[in-house]
Amino acid sequence: MSVPSMPLPLLLPLALGALLLVGARLPLSVQRFIGLLGTLCVLAAALDLLALTAQGDVLATAIGGWPPPFGIVLVCDRLSALMLTLTGLLGTAALFYASSGGADASGRHFHALFQFQLFGLVGAFLTGDLFNLFVFFEVLLIASYGLLMHGGGPARTRAALHYVVLNLVGSSLFLLGAALIYAATGTLNLADLAVRLGQLTPADARLAGAGGLLLFTVFALKAALPPLHAWMVPAYAAASAPVAALFAILTKVGLYAMLRLLSLVPDTGSGSAFVGSATWLLTGAAVLTITAGTLGALASTRLGTMIGYLVMLSMGTLLAGIAPGTAQGLAAALYYLVHTTLITAGLFLLADLIASGRAQGDRLVIGDPPRDARILAPLFLLGAIAIAGLPPLSGFLGKAWILIAVQDSAATGPAVWPWIWVAVLGSSFVVLLGLSRAGTLLLWRRRGAVSPGARANPDGGRSGLARPALVGTSALLAASPLLMLFAGPLTGFTLATARQILDNGEYVAAVAGLAPQSHASDAREEGTDR
Repeated sequence: MSVPSMPLPLLLPLALGALLLVGARLPLSVQRFIGLLGTLCVLAAALDLLALTAQGDVLATAIGGWPPPFGIVLVCDRLSALMLTLTGLLGTAALFYASSGGADASGRHFHALFQFQLFGLVGAFLTGDLFNLFVFFEVLLIASYGLLMHGGGPARTRAALHYVVLNLVGSSLFLLGAALIYAATGTLNLADLAVRLGQLTPADARLAGAGGLLLFTVFALKAALPPLHAWMVPAYAAASAPVAALFAILTKVGLYAMLRLLSLVPDTGSGSAFVGSATWLLTGAAVLTITAGTLGALASTRLGTMIGYLVMLSMGTLLAGIAPGTAQGLAAALYYLVHTTLITAGLFLLADLIASGRAQGDRLVIGDPPRDARILAPLFLLGAIAIAGLPPLSGFLGKAWILIAVQDSAATGPAVWPWIWVAVLGSSFVVLLGLSRAGTLLLWRRRGAVSPGARANPDGGRSGLARPALVGTSALLAASPLLMLFAGPLTGFTLATARQILDNGEYVAAVAGLAPQSHASDAREEGTDR
């Protein structure tokens, strides 16, 4: 099914980014208006695509009329539409916070870079081939580097250097992996690959497998899975609050690409591509990521750093749901993905509000609480309960669903559930302890007890909260009770999405419908000859 308006959420931030770059001397209020209006339009377009794909339709369009596998193909299924909607929600909240709190005034080109970041995110979720996925990864790298450096400072410079160097290594591996896959299959189109991978000779299959392993390594780097996570926590902790909030979805891009890659693997008769060694690999990565994130969060000396490790921990929990390769596990992981992305983004904004009201910033030391602690403390409690996975909020439902799905999968696949149960439940308990300690130090007044080495907040602090910024923060944290309130339709949608991921027939058919019949026949004959 082809929809002419499908490129709109991709082209809009590109055009606005170019406009804001050229109009860098426009008053900041005008730039804010253009940026917010554009981001709201991206959200509206994403919601439209979500409605169009809700019944299972896969939308596909060929840019410029060039048919696949030669042209640029955009494809939107339930998974893509879900990620686009999440990007729109996150982008709107983060930009609203930046515009109301003044974070966009500390340097030039903030709004242009923000739009280019949205362009890269939307493109990564819509592209239908590996080469353009690489291109959008590079757009993300450049824009995120600029946003990370916005405002300057030695901490941001160090974090940006690590971020760029590691991701440039990842870019090199991506090109090499894509080249190996192209050498083996003759295509980089995802739908074409889904067909041709099952028709390879043993020699070509080994070559494609090597390329796939390199791509998996790149996606693991993007998802910040240990031991490839060194870039993430310093970058998130050093970035300004709205940038860190937007970065909450960056690691999910790596997970999305990983899902797309795994969904291309031909079914070997077991009913799932995620079996055997792949399940054990993902389980090991999940347990390692959860453990590293939990220990890092417990050892953190700043709230921003702790939240960065909580993002890493959530990636491990997501992998735990994906590992068995069942529809229930994938659906639970997708539900938890929506929850953790919105909540960690809200926590980054909340950490900034807390830090701005304390002489000690977000350092986890004893000191006077913020002036507006009576407002911030309930928000912190809400965020802590949600991210720790306690009832009655959505984090509990997401984790419980993942654990049940993992245990149920033992009947048809490897029995990995004991490892995942111990890791997930243990991490929830430890995270609750760490957040309780952080809340006590940050928001509970201790008479005359200011840490001797406490450093003053470099921004000088604020006498009170910026109310619009508080609205954006509260909206993100309020997502948890809302996700619980509307759990019925959302879990139904994620379950349908998971089934669509595991059966890529509709995806392949939608892209094949863009190609002339003669080319489609030639492609099938070529695949048979191979």
